[in-house]
Amino acid sequence: MTNREKALKTVLIVDDSPENLDIMRGILSPFYRVLVATNGRKALKVAMSPSRPDLILMDINMPEMDGYEACRLLKLDSWTSNIPILFVTAKSDMEDESLGFALGASDYLVKPVNPPIVLARVKTHLVIHDQVNLLADQIEMRTKQLELRNIELEETCYEVICQLGRAAEYRDNETGMHVLRMSRYTGVLALKAGLSKPEAEELMIAAPMHDLGKIGIPDHILLKPGKLTDEEFAIMRTHAEIGYKIIGKQNSAILNLGALIALTHHEKWNGRGYPRKLQGEDIPLAGRIVAICDVFDALTSVRPYKAAWSVDDAMALIAKESGGHFDPRLAALFVDLKHEIVAIMEHCQTIQEVPLGFNLVGEQLELKQFSF
Repeated sequence: MTNREKALKTVLIVDDSPENLDIMRGILSPFYRVLVATNGRKALKVAMSPSRPDLILMDINMPEMDGYEACRLLKLDSWTSNIPILFVTAKSDMEDESLGFALGASDYLVKPVNPPIVLARVKTHLVIHDQVNLLADQIEMRTKQLELRNIELEETCYEVICQLGRAAEYRDNETGMHVLRMSRYTGVLALKAGLSKPEAEELMIAAPMHDLGKIGIPDHILLKPGKLTDEEFAIMRTHAEIGYKIIGKQNSAILNLGALIALTHHEKWNGRGYPRKLQGEDIPLAGRIVAICDVFDALTSVRPYKAAWSVDDAMALIAKESGGHFDPRLAALFVDLKHEIVAIMEHCQTIQEVPLGFNLVGEQLELKQFSF
């Protein structure tokens, strides 16, 4: 193939008449690279080859496969569906033209053909085809740019959410390690409970905001090493409402989930929790899941007022409080997850401190490791 042929647009002529092929080749070959086929089946083979034509001039009445059927099949295949097809035929009835356009043809030329009209129509449809392809490329490029931008915005949003969750934890324990562990526990328990992977990931990301309201609790209460008085505990309990109000109602589903968790993670299955004394399944599922994970991590962590419990003792407490503090189904599932929970604890022990700028999302255990 010469350089000139490589630069030319390719037109496929489909006709069972050698005379018609010669006429069309004579009209088009000075301006285009011309391919020929003598029936619809051969046209499909040429069109679906790597050297796909830019435009097809198609007769209708041909042996083996007529032009209508060839057009229909070409429009069904993603490789050839956007190739302009111009029917060239002696059929001139309106019904014939309507059928051709219904099958996806771009134009309709009636034999005997007029060379200037053929050239004008071919040129016009090739220009339109190029413009459509250019627009499609621009749309694809812009779509990819928007997708990347959305990913960046989501990552930024998630990082801000994680920092919000850590803000309260820096005041009273382990420089933020609590939110790292309990959010991971939340993710695997959510999967075990039947949530989809995207739902479990959302819950895992939102969980660190559960104690955001501690920002509003005075230090002499929050950091008190001993047992709180009734008055002090009443103030401490307000952190659930405070966290809910700080987050407020947002357009972000994750933030709204975080607000719900902040409000409900201290509710108890038996209705003796706070702040609203919700009972049973009136407590949102997210709050019931986080309640178990939060308590377990608090039990197995060192605090100024207590030593860390063993995993077995903490699991025994979760089982004991089934139907009391905790949703009995979720409590049983959590106990069944002991192996996974211990793996998360051991992994988190390798992280000395959650650094500033830490992105919780990037540090989550791969949820695909846990398939229930």
